[in-house]
Amino acid sequence: MMVHIRDVWVNWFEGEENGYNVCEFHEWRSDDRIEVLDQAILVWINRNLFDYIENQLLELPEDLLAYVHHQSYLRKNMSRIQLDYCFIATDGVRIIVIDTMGYKTPIRKSRLTPRQEQAVYEKLKQESIKRFSLEEAVEKEYHILSPHPHELKGLTRKERQLKQLLYMTLDQLYSTGTDAEVRYWYTEWCPQDYVRIQMLNREDAWTQLYAEIKDGWSKQHESLCEAMVKGQAFFEKLWELEQNERVK
Repeated sequence: MMVHIRDVWVNWFEGEENGYNVCEFHEWRSDDRIEVLDQAILVWINRNLFDYIENQLLELPEDLLAYVHHQSYLRKNMSRIQLDYCFIATDGVRIIVIDTMGYKTPIRKSRLTPRQEQAVYEKLKQESIKRFSLEEAVEKEYHILSPHPHELKGLTRKERQLKQLLYMTLDQLYSTGTDAEVRYWYTEWCPQDYVRIQMLNREDAWTQLYAEIKDGWSKQHESLCEAMVKGQAFFEKLWELEQNERVK
């Protein structure tokens, strides 16, 4: 029997390949665009499939897509809009909402409100819910523009966004920075090591800087990020947006 959840608030994060960027309800912001699903179908998936859906932008299993096809509706004004492939997935512990926007990949992802999370857990106890699985785990590759979750663990939404912005500036520095620029920014991060840093070649200076900023987030990280974005319009805009954000 198909099981649905009604009146589902969603805050879509579009094109996110990493689950840490799909924010939990307590990190939703007042200017996030919240939508309401009139109903959404619920499926039970194993841990491998949950990891795959949450942390990849790859094609979803055909049997899952066929099962959820046209089973969820968006409420807009006074009308109900049928969605091609939209569903709530849980592995019994974690919960995520997916909308493929008509494609076969999890383009949009959302968390649930606490009330709707509780409704999912109640359904798991009471109903026989269709199960889907992925037999083998799909290895995820991380890099500076898609950092490992350990590097963002324990950070707030704002801190995660700023750290990823810092990584973007560091990646650009690697691509376009001169030897002197790389050593300069490493010295900004670690001024007490000025003499040692001046002896480093470009590659070593950049690698050591990257290694040192991986751990956590601090005022020192924030100051470096603010300095590195200056004069770069796109990065400055991202910085300003994050400084002006407010949690709801």
